[in-house]
Amino acid sequence: MMEPLYVAGRSPLHRLPAWVKLVALVAAGAGLFMLRDPRGLGAAFTVSAILVWSTGVSPAAVWRQVRGLLWVLLAVALFTGVFQGPIDALAVVLRVGAMVGLALAVTLATRTSDLIAVCERALMPFERIGLVDAGKVALALALALRFVPEIWRNFQEIREAQAARGLGAHPVALIVPLIVLTLKRAQEVAEAIDARSP
Repeated sequence: MMEPLYVAGRSPLHRLPAWVKLVALVAAGAGLFMLRDPRGLGAAFTVSAILVWSTGVSPAAVWRQVRGLLWVLLAVALFTGVFQGPIDALAVVLRVGAMVGLALAVTLATRTSDLIAVCERALMPFERIGLVDAGKVALALALALRFVPEIWRNFQEIREAQAARGLGAHPVALIVPLIVLTLKRAQEVAEAIDARSP
């Protein structure tokens, strides 16, 4: 079973309607891409961190969600620093960190059912003209919020289990079980979407 990210609470972020939070998230994402000044990006990152903290989530839970991203950010920062300079590297890290923080805050403060409902309503015009099945797409998006972090947790569990068996960080011993578990989770998602179909 995939672990829900929602944390029950009564913060101002919790009380906002789901559609307001999603619209604000999209607008903030667009604004962050246009913002270049590291000082402004630093302020945005600080705001995102405050919003995550306001949801009442524990630091350990936040760490479980973002620790895999740190290596990606480090690689991006090194690459950008070498080819574009340290200021641009700092801007990239702050921009991605702010975006992840804002998305995590919305996810922590919004029930999955509310996210599904908002996405489904937004996609209804496209369903009327036969482009998409709004229910299936909305459910897939909501399940993805829990499915992606699950892959990282599976990797950590497999690595710990293989280390206990003395296999260390052997690539095959890590990748093969991870692929099997990921495919199993994908099958669960597919079955959930099919069950939603009328």
